[in-house]
Amino acid sequence: MPLALLALAIGAFGIGTTEFVIMGLLPEVAGDFGVSVPTAGYLVTGYALGVMFGAPLMTVLGTKITRKRMLMLLMGLFVVGNLLSAVAPTFGVMMVGRVVASLAHGAFFGIGSVVAAELVAPEKKAGAIATMFTGLTVANVVGVPLGTFVGQNAGWRITFLFVAALGVIGLAGIARLVPDLPKPAGVRLRHELSAFKNVQVLLAMAMTVLGFGGVFAAITYIAPMMTHVTGYADSSVTWLLVLFGLGMVAGNLIGGRFADRALMPMLYTALGGLALVLALFTVGAHDKAAAAAAVFLIGALGFATVPPLQKRVLDHAHGAPTLASAVNIGAFNAGNALAAWLGGLVISGGLGYTSPNWVGALLAASALALAFLSSSLEKRPIAVP
Repeated sequence: MPLALLALAIGAFGIGTTEFVIMGLLPEVAGDFGVSVPTAGYLVTGYALGVMFGAPLMTVLGTKITRKRMLMLLMGLFVVGNLLSAVAPTFGVMMVGRVVASLAHGAFFGIGSVVAAELVAPEKKAGAIATMFTGLTVANVVGVPLGTFVGQNAGWRITFLFVAALGVIGLAGIARLVPDLPKPAGVRLRHELSAFKNVQVLLAMAMTVLGFGGVFAAITYIAPMMTHVTGYADSSVTWLLVLFGLGMVAGNLIGGRFADRALMPMLYTALGGLALVLALFTVGAHDKAAAAAAVFLIGALGFATVPPLQKRVLDHAHGAPTLASAVNIGAFNAGNALAAWLGGLVISGGLGYTSPNWVGALLAASALALAFLSSSLEKRPIAVP
């Protein structure tokens, strides 16, 4: 494994920690600022929207410099955003900090995916992308549970200081280990934009929005669901997040391995399984063992879609993958924002803390339908006029 992949994984670890740790701390943050849990959930939505819009913006701004330098600048922005969140005097300032940190997210994973794919042989691209995303998944086994534990016992502000420190370590790793690859010759913004004329690229992004949205519909509100419905103690949320993280690690590695062999069957299996598990979770949330199993499976099935979807975008971007790759990362977070908003909507509507699971099941099922549509169009590609 090239050491550069390790450096990218380190950066991904920090970003993954800040993205997911807020979910275990929603009750603490809501109580500190005097807002409801659904309102605090807007911190998830705001972050996701920042990734969605920041991914293409930061990628375009970075076209004039090398990819390594852009990755370093993005990690610096990530550190600033998390420091702002840590010292935020009001909920509004906290939201600004989350958005600032989120601006680095999409471009980092988008550019990082391209760099990772360039470092290995063509038949190993999905595996290399999965290696980088391993940092994101391991964050949910180590960084997120640790951050949740610290936040619940020492205050959530300390958690965000911890996350900022992770960003500094990630920045140092990129500076030391990632090669300073030259910018591809002859690639212009117009060339990058041409990738969006390919229907397969657009369908992959739509699958990303809906499929990963299914994951976040349930996981955004995992803390109140597990404590108010399942009957777990507040302290158990940390270990439930470890289970979710372990599922993510397993799913990411499995998805990366099989996407290089049979990409579309991998997507069918993951999306179909995800829809089924989310639907069953509505009932299973009332049983501790069933709920724990569902949390693991949601992580595994959800992240099994990441390497194949990212590879599919790269494969169909026709030599201009950077912007399309970054926008697809934004699509993951568009799904997160949509799911967090819909989940909060059904909870606020009085349908209970398990109702977001039905939202997630419908989103995942919609992504599966698009996967079948994409496959049916594979032999007769259509371009957007």
